[in-house]
Amino acid sequence: MSGAADRPILCSTRAAPPKGAAGFLEVGEKVAPAFLFPVIGVWSTPLAGRWSEVEAELEARVSALGFELVQASWAGSRARPVLRLRIDRADGEPVTVNDCAAVSRGLEPWLDAHEALPERYVLEVSSPGIERPLTRPRDWTRFAGRPVVVKAARPLAGDRTRVEGEIVGLDEDAPRPTARVRLGEGEEVRVPLEDVLDAHLVMEWD
Repeated sequence: MSGAADRPILCSTRAAPPKGAAGFLEVGEKVAPAFLFPVIGVWSTPLAGRWSEVEAELEARVSALGFELVQASWAGSRARPVLRLRIDRADGEPVTVNDCAAVSRGLEPWLDAHEALPERYVLEVSSPGIERPLTRPRDWTRFAGRPVVVKAARPLAGDRTRVEGEIVGLDEDAPRPTARVRLGEGEEVRVPLEDVLDAHLVMEWD
């Protein structure tokens, strides 16, 4: 069984903390030690069709802070909207709680002034975790040789839309971004990235 070090680090800023609480811990099955602190959001309009714009700006701002935005998603409910960011370090070192807090604090001024986001919100910044999602073409080069699980919109091997294998890298000769994955039986499949519904690394057991 994996230990706490294998689980994502979560740093969450909350719009409405419990009365009298300056900060508190949340520990779940997939959450390692978490650091939470309150923040008030002042957004006035919903995201509507502007998510791509917001996501691109988030990526640029996280990069300017010295980190990589692995994944951004909008979750929660109307009463408790959640903006979830998963970040990674460019130097390959594990993401720490302090890293998550630095990104959260660095984004707050821009988020607080953004008119496209909800009035009240929860901002969660976390590490990508041991089963890191692969969300950019460069990920397939960076993690070559690592085990991966891929779910696709179309069959990849026979009639299978889900395959598990080893990342070979990107197919440099393909007309569109395409990953190469070697299956356990030695067969190599090509995965058009536009067809990928989900792809993430798999923990390697000793």
